[in-house]
Amino acid sequence: MKHALVVGGTGMLSGVSLWLVEQGYHVSIIARHSWRMEQLMNQTIFPNHITPLLVDYRHDNALRRQVNDTITDNGNIDVVVAWIHHSVANNALSIIVNEVAKNQDEWELFHVLGSSSNLASIKQKAAVPDNCLYYQVQLGFVKEATYSRWLTNEEISSGVIEALQTKKAVHIVGQLEPWEDRP
Repeated sequence: MKHALVVGGTGMLSGVSLWLVEQGYHVSIIARHSWRMEQLMNQTIFPNHITPLLVDYRHDNALRRQVNDTITDNGNIDVVVAWIHHSVANNALSIIVNEVAKNQDEWELFHVLGSSSNLASIKQKAAVPDNCLYYQVQLGFVKEATYSRWLTNEEISSGVIEALQTKKAVHIVGQLEPWEDRP
């Protein structure tokens, strides 16, 4: 069974977590709240295909330990979907990347980023190893007739699922332009 790791998989990426389970993956999910994890696991007929990793990704050692434990228990990770707030957790992505890359031949990283992210700068800083296929998913907004709004969790999950399927180097969910129209 293939193994996926989803960071933020009980919130805006909950649809991605459930979709990966439906695709036959074992899904390890990094989350902070046990009640949200329980809600997510109640939405699938395969809760045994989910490993909760209840950890705050701002705590480097605990994050490293949880990622290593799930690799030991569930096998190498084939796909990582990561929504990480870099302003509060500078080391989280590099910890995950380093631990996943250790014993894996080839794997994929789908890096989910906010609308104002500088993709080129982030890709350069990501320090992705040679055995990793790196994809960026940038979240934008939706312009309605008379107003604009941020994407819903469902729209975000659908867009990330599309990115997982199409495997484009950069996938935009919603729109980014015109910038002055964002909410």
